[in-house]
Amino acid sequence: MNNQMKLSFEKSKTGNKDERFEAYQNILNETDRRVEWAYEVWDQLIEDLTHKDNHQRSRAAQYLSNLAKSDPEMRIMNDFPKLWEVTNDKKFVTARHSLQSIWKVAIAGKPQMDMVMEYMVNRFKNGTDEKNFTLIRNDILQNMKNIYDYYNDEAIKHTALELINTVEEKKYKKKYMDIWK
Repeated sequence: MNNQMKLSFEKSKTGNKDERFEAYQNILNETDRRVEWAYEVWDQLIEDLTHKDNHQRSRAAQYLSNLAKSDPEMRIMNDFPKLWEVTNDKKFVTARHSLQSIWKVAIAGKPQMDMVMEYMVNRFKNGTDEKNFTLIRNDILQNMKNIYDYYNDEAIKHTALELINTVEEKKYKKKYMDIWK
């Protein structure tokens, strides 16, 4: 990892608001493609998933989701439950930002995709007593659409449409279908 990226990780935690945001953007941009240094920060990010600061938890989840494609050892397969836990964070904005980035784990490979899909399908089906479950369902379906767009796998689309067909409220069913148009 070069010094600029090390500085971005440092400022992501300790800088002022503008510095943290700039560092956050730099890290997401850099990790949007494969990087060689993922394991230099991996363990710290896993630890930060339970940080007392919700912003740290959110950023750690987003960075790990991006780094899954840079994980030849497939550590994400064991660490995913810790990452998924942040999608249930007590701070809804943290949970939502984490959930909205989780699809990036799925594009790391077929085993990762299968795992992410399983977690999302389960949450869609069994999360109706969660606060804001309609937004969570929307994010899950958008994640599936992102994964579908990446792989062009009809099975993903089929799964999403099956889930949408289980929704009884017309307003939400229409909203969810709009994602797939």
